[in-house]
Amino acid sequence: MAQVINATSFLNNKKTFMESWKLKLNGTWNEVKGRAKKQYANLTDNDLLYEDGKDDELVGRIQKKLGKTKDEVVRWIENL
Repeated sequence: MAQVINATSFLNNKKTFMESWKLKLNGTWNEVKGRAKKQYANLTDNDLLYEDGKDDELVGRIQKKLGKTKDEVVRWIENL
């Protein structure tokens, strides 16, 4: 029973986390983009182009450029 609760809790926390970083994309993306370019000068405006509803494409471009996993990129964006 404890494993089921832990798995459910993990999935709920992951869902909340994924929703919060998407809110960041919609709300303060220009500020976040500036901080991202300071940390990784090799990221271009095209790499960081965000279009509403195309967050997976944004993450994919950043993943490719930085060689990180999707979860790593999402956590990095959330922490900017």
